[in-house]
Amino acid sequence: MIEINGDQQVRLLRLARATIAQYLESRTLPGEETVREFQDAVYSEKCGAFVSLHIGDNLRGCIGYISGIKTVPETIIDMAKASAFQDPRFPPLSKKEFEQMDIEISLMSPVERVKDVSEIEVGRDGLIVSDGYHSGLLLPQVATEYGWSRERFLEHTCYKAGLPGDAWKKKGVKIEKFSAQVFGEKSLGLR
Repeated sequence: MIEINGDQQVRLLRLARATIAQYLESRTLPGEETVREFQDAVYSEKCGAFVSLHIGDNLRGCIGYISGIKTVPETIIDMAKASAFQDPRFPPLSKKEFEQMDIEISLMSPVERVKDVSEIEVGRDGLIVSDGYHSGLLLPQVATEYGWSRERFLEHTCYKAGLPGDAWKKKGVKIEKFSAQVFGEKSLGLR
């Protein structure tokens, strides 16, 4: 998993906010010239990443790439736009909501198969449960926010996949885990 320092975290959060602001104003996204400004070697890495938006304590949007498809800045631009305007659970973000939202970014490690659920550590690991066309993902911070046990976390990941809560116990259901470096405007004192 890539690790970025505090200054790099702030830059990525500002990029996410600027992306959403620009899209609200002109329905355009930052271009290649913006991406080229991110010159640290770590920015050229490709990793999965999610952008989560919150208003108060409520989720307002969360979308990401599970694996590395684009460079870190390109991914943040894509996912900031998607979480604000394309999360099917919410209407597109309004200008009024823009002023109230906090942004959080989760940079993901590669996904690995879970052989035994005892390998899952609540607070460190995010989960993906899949069975056929059903798949659900919950980021590591979700279980911590709700105070869930490992079993409860598995159960809710199954629900997210549209499966019964105990589906994780069934043969053939795939459980995967990943870790993430999570940072946000609120935690860094930017909002």
